[in-house]
Amino acid sequence: MKSKGVPGVLMALFLLVPLLSRSQQLHQLAGTINDGKDSTALPGAVVLVVNLTDTTNKRGVTTTQDGLFLLNALPEGRYQLTVSFLGYKTATRSITVGKQNLVLPTIFLSSDAKQLSEVSVVGLATPMQIKGDTVEYNADAFKVNADASAEDLIKKMPGVTTEGNTVKVNGEEVKKILVDGKPFFSDDPTATLRNLPADVVGNMQVFDKQTDQAEFTGFKDGNAEKTINLKTKKGMNVGDFGKVYGGYGTDGKYNGGLTLNHFNGSRRISLIGMSNNINQQNFAIADIMSLMSNAGTQPGPTGSGSGANFFTGQQNGITTTHAVGLNYNDSWGKKINVSGSYFLNYTDNQNASSILRNYYTKDNLNYRQNSTGETKNLNHKVNLKMEYLIDSLNKLTVAPRLTFQTNKSATHLTGNTRADDRALSTLSNDTRYTASAYDFNNDVLWQHKFRKNKRTFSLNVNTQFNTSNGDGSYYSSTLYNDTLFQNDITDQKYTTTGSSRTVGANLSYTEPAGKNGLWLFSYKPSVTRNDADRIVNNPGADGDYTQNDLQVSNTFESHYSVQQGGLNYSLNKGRNAFTLGVDAQQANLTARQTYPETLLRDQSFFTLLPSASYTYKSPNNFNMNLNYRTSTKAPGISQLQNLVDRSNSLFVRSGNPDLKQSTEQGLLLRLMKRLPEKEKHVIVFVKATQTDNYIGNSTTILNSDTVIQNVNLERGSQFSRPVNLNNYYTITSFGAFGFPIRAIKSNFNVNAGYGLTHTPALINNRLNYALNNAFKGGFYLSSNVSQQLDFSLAYNGSYNTVSNSLQTQSNSTYLNHSFTAKANYLLFNRLVLNSDITQYTYTGLASGFNQSYTLWNASIAYKLLKNRALEMKLSAYDLLNQNRSISRTLTETYTEDSQTKVLNRYFLLTLTYTFKRFKNNAVGPQEMKLPKGLPPPENMPPPPMDR
Repeated sequence: MKSKGVPGVLMALFLLVPLLSRSQQLHQLAGTINDGKDSTALPGAVVLVVNLTDTTNKRGVTTTQDGLFLLNALPEGRYQLTVSFLGYKTATRSITVGKQNLVLPTIFLSSDAKQLSEVSVVGLATPMQIKGDTVEYNADAFKVNADASAEDLIKKMPGVTTEGNTVKVNGEEVKKILVDGKPFFSDDPTATLRNLPADVVGNMQVFDKQTDQAEFTGFKDGNAEKTINLKTKKGMNVGDFGKVYGGYGTDGKYNGGLTLNHFNGSRRISLIGMSNNINQQNFAIADIMSLMSNAGTQPGPTGSGSGANFFTGQQNGITTTHAVGLNYNDSWGKKINVSGSYFLNYTDNQNASSILRNYYTKDNLNYRQNSTGETKNLNHKVNLKMEYLIDSLNKLTVAPRLTFQTNKSATHLTGNTRADDRALSTLSNDTRYTASAYDFNNDVLWQHKFRKNKRTFSLNVNTQFNTSNGDGSYYSSTLYNDTLFQNDITDQKYTTTGSSRTVGANLSYTEPAGKNGLWLFSYKPSVTRNDADRIVNNPGADGDYTQNDLQVSNTFESHYSVQQGGLNYSLNKGRNAFTLGVDAQQANLTARQTYPETLLRDQSFFTLLPSASYTYKSPNNFNMNLNYRTSTKAPGISQLQNLVDRSNSLFVRSGNPDLKQSTEQGLLLRLMKRLPEKEKHVIVFVKATQTDNYIGNSTTILNSDTVIQNVNLERGSQFSRPVNLNNYYTITSFGAFGFPIRAIKSNFNVNAGYGLTHTPALINNRLNYALNNAFKGGFYLSSNVSQQLDFSLAYNGSYNTVSNSLQTQSNSTYLNHSFTAKANYLLFNRLVLNSDITQYTYTGLASGFNQSYTLWNASIAYKLLKNRALEMKLSAYDLLNQNRSISRTLTETYTEDSQTKVLNRYFLLTLTYTFKRFKNNAVGPQEMKLPKGLPPPENMPPPPMDR
């Protein structure tokens, strides 16, 4: 049944600003635009009013997600109102604004595809558009609740998924997040999405962002990053918004923080802060260099004591976090653009885990480990970027980055090795490690345009310097169940120092070739030096650790220099564009050990690196992109360093100074098809890579006492070192199909993917190929009903098969999947009910790891104050107390199942104050209110209407 008026409660949500003073004799005009067939709201419809006395006085606005519109400050008089929307007949009305505000009855538009070409102003309700290489999503086509963040919004968009601190679009990880084309918190995806309100976002653009130099020359250099650009709504790029929150709960759980944003056109200042012990990190730890990247291998078979978890956002275990971030963007005059950010992040992670490794060997070798540990990290990160437009032909960009961090960890583990159900060895190991490091990186880019069109020259110079220092200790006791029942004790302390220095340049010159062609000449020299020292001491007679252990101490350095130049040609004609080119690279790699004995390895490599791309853009919303690229990668110093790490006597490791650089070929295909009239889309993504001289592992499982590199290794232990192998290749594919389900006012997206990894490895000097096939699929159903009701259903499943050429009895299959149901319901504009239930199932894993459990989170909240800006919320996490953390890791030599410590049931009471103040009194949906003096719509007589 069609509505005869605008419901009062909806109008109360819609009207955004208070009435102007009566003395001004200015009034408001409000109404709703709906579909004439099913009475659904039409967001993005264009409403235009023209003063009939003075036709130059025109005002226009577009409708919100609920089809509502509001025009402010209208003088008294007669007007003609016109409503237009793509695919519907245009409606007109003659209206009179008198002594009071005017609320129109609902206006219903009739569908008329024939008049598409007659609509001069197109509505914005189309969910997705393809514009060249960019996919653009209209935020108004996806409804979320009033308190939603940008992260909540984009998860409703086709092909977008979030996994922890990672955002993916069509299976590709997003590396940068921009706001109106500018960096926001150093491009950190998580920081931006979780701290930007959804109602500020007008649309979202997804594209592959090229480097500044590649964008300038027009040639893709293979270093593009998947990027999201969030464009703010008109009127919401000037104002202040944010929130302050604090909560306390059972078992001493707490969570507090703030988000403050000041937007004034190009000037944007943002401050975020947080403190909690419930595993929440509103921004990821990104772009942090490894503490031990230059200090050789570290103790523990799973990286224990090395600070490895520092780089993953502390997802395992339970983490206490104190963090603050500051972001600044501005334009200083017409020639200088500045952006910068500062992060301080302190985390204290406590973890307990158990793992089971099954090796691809004929004697069914397996290793079981239990460990507990604590890792504390303090990180400072500063990013700056300044763009200086010298004149119309020259531009200079400087982008320095500085990171300083400290790391302290302690781990205790016990492990045992078995073969054919026979006990081979048992281990007890304690490690401690403390380190500090800093990294400085600076890019300077000069771009010059010549008077001749498309003739350019650019020079990019990069310098990087980092250093790290650490000290640690380990004490291990290992019992070998051989004929001697030998008990091996290792008690040592060690120090590590490392540094890396890199200087590189990229010179590019472009020259036009005819009307549509372009030549690119490039030259890319670089040189890198790495130093890594590790000194290990045993306890002396007096108890001091003064006896240097020459078997496991080492001073090492590596030099890697590259001379690379190339020629590329590009042709862009009509809907077709292609590039073709080749680079020649001469590289020299030197590995040098100076202590305890001298060792020198010097290698040279000459490589041709071809590249090609083809892009087709059809007139019927179909895009195709095909890219082929080759690249080389030098081994890191920890892989080269000829150092035996015996801190864990069951897992002994060493580098290999004879390693060669690897060469990778990659082929990428993207297909996008959109049917705008049906709001449907199809996206297909396929990527294949193949690597020569792949740096894999050689693992030897010792059946007798052995001496390797002058180090005594006992029977039952393992020795591994990196080696170059061939026949490594991967295939990754992803497809997504999305369409609306109008009957339930929802959007439905289904996706499927396939991944194949073929990994070579040496096991006891025999070549093994591990083939992993991964089949993934899922769907996401998200509501588009209203801001009052928001729900979603999601399913994600993964089926994996693992086969080995060496030991077929090690072949396995496993399945994990999850089903999630979420709902958020706003009652009486004050009460908010939320429920989030996920069912997890793991099958095909090792005994004890196959589990099925339900994670149920729920909350109830009430909005206080007149504008509902203050919220009091009671949250319950893991109501059923079933939370688990289970994972499977596949390598070329073993399959590992693990389970780690997680948060379980707790309750939290939180107070949150939210504010939004924008230019012209534009405010977000949370602060919508009914102005005084506006008559209820049911008492308003319908004005005359002309069709």
